Amino acid sequence: MTDAAYLLVHEDREYLLEPGEELGTDLGVLTVPEDVAAGDAVETHLGTVFEARELRGPDLFAHLERTGAPMMPRDVGLVMGLTGVSAGDRVLDAGTGTGILAAHLGRAGADVTSYEVDPSFAEVAQANMRTAGVADRVEVRTGDLTAALDDLAAGDPFDVLTLDTGDAPAVVERAPELLVSGGFVAVYSPFVEGTREAVTAARTAGLTGVETLETIQREMEFSDRGSRPSTAGVGHTGYLVVARVD
Repeated sequence: MTDAAYLLVHEDREYLLEPGEELGTDLGVLTVPEDVAAGDAVETHLGTVFEARELRGPDLFAHLERTGAPMMPRDVGLVMGLTGVSAGDRVLDAGTGTGILAAHLGRAGADVTSYEVDPSFAEVAQANMRTAGVADRVEVRTGDLTAALDDLAAGDPFDVLTLDTGDAPAVVERAPELLVSGGFVAVYSPFVEGTREAVTAARTAGLTGVETLETIQREMEFSDRGSRPSTAGVGHTGYLVVARVD
């Protein structure tokens, strides 16, 4: 991975800073050394000690700059677990957004080409890849993936295709041209209508093992009165379609 930002932690305080960066706080001015490493103690000018920590997966969701609602960690885990993405895989991704999924894929050792139609979103995502330390593995391209399908299909095949876009069905139809034999497609959608269209496209394209899941998670609460699922928050985040090229 390329040089990344670090979390500077003191008790319940967390600041995401890059080597050489300076931040003024009520605990003093925090200056991060250029040669900072995980585990180093960094003092403010008032003597408050912060610990430098490497970013972990959950930290990406908490600290990367957002351009909208990023993919939840549980959904990222499903995509990675059901497609088996691993080091050395080539992944074609669309709907970069904040880049949470792309960053996780890069940190797993995959080489990712991600398309984002909104130039401002793409710019933020590119910066987030640098922060996450995967700018050497994740290439964020500004543009519509559907317009590049012919060129991509003529090149080396990908191992996995991940989509979080409204036009995902049109891309799924081309999956056999884009992926290696045995490659996986994963389509994430917040709406059931788009999910159904993705399933239809997968079947039309002859993909196998088409599976559709609704992602739901409930937090548990434990108290002296008893144990029960939390009534706060939203359990549903979206739908995930996974299929495979023969």
